[in-house]
This record gives sequence, structure tokens and C-alpha cells, in this order.
Amino acid sequence: MFLFRVLCLQVELALWDTAGQEDYDRLRPLSYPDTDVILMCFSIDSPDSLENIPEKWTPEVKHFCQNVPIILVGNKKDLRNDEATKNELRRMKMEPVKSEEGKAMAEKIGALAYLECSAKTKEGVREVFEFATRAALQTRKKKRKCELL
Repeated sequence: MFLFRVLCLQVELALWDTAGQEDYDRLRPLSYPDTDVILMCFSIDSPDSLENIPEKWTPEVKHFCQNVPIILVGNKKDLRNDEATKNELRRMKMEPVKSEEGKAMAEKIGALAYLECSAKTKEGVREVFEFATRAALQTRKKKRKCELL
């Protein structure tokens, strides 16, 4: 659990890190009910993981979580300029995902935002969770208004 102060509110976040392996495809939908925001993540050092966003994750999320805001997050930002990572990707005729590619993908899937972070350096991590918290609070506020009608 994470505690944040957002807009003078203390908020408790319950996070579900769902497994991406096919073995979990039937179990993963059990984690979707009552979701307020989706952090759809890919690894900046893995262009293939970005390709999975529109092919696998977006259709699944939009099926089970209609009208839930999506935030696209590029993880491992620190590896974009890492020489060993760049050399390894070069051998496969690839390169780290560029920030512009992440932004374009966010637009393509209708994400609320595109953010990047590095758990290793902690750069951008707090911003991801603060943005997600604000998005979740706005979504819940809109839902409450609809429920009162």
C-alpha cells in the first residue's frame, strides 16, 4: 500500500500488478472489477513490450474496464541511454523506445497521459502515482455524480 497526500487528502492506493504471461490470461480479469485507473506499462528497453500495448493490453483493458482512464507508463527509463542495453538491442536491429514513440502510442490507444519512470533511479516514480491518484479521484467523483441521478 502507498499513502499519498493529493489535494490535501490522504489517499490509500491498492495496487494490482497483474501477470502478463499467457498462463494468467484467464485469472487476470478477476483483478479488474472496481478499478479506478489503469497504469499500462511497458519497458523502454523492450520495443516488443510496447508492441503488446495495442495488440494485447488495450483490447483486454477496454473490454473489462470501460471508461476507466489509462495512463501509459514507460518503465526502466534509465536504460534508454545505457550502453550495454543499446548494444544488446543493436544486435537485434532494435533500439530503446523513444519518448516520442511512447507519446504516440498513448495517443493511439486513447490514454490520458504518457509518463516515464525508473525504479532504479526513482526518477518519475512519484509523479506516476500522483498522476494516477488524481485520475482515480476524478473518475470516482464523476461516478458518484452519476450514481446520485
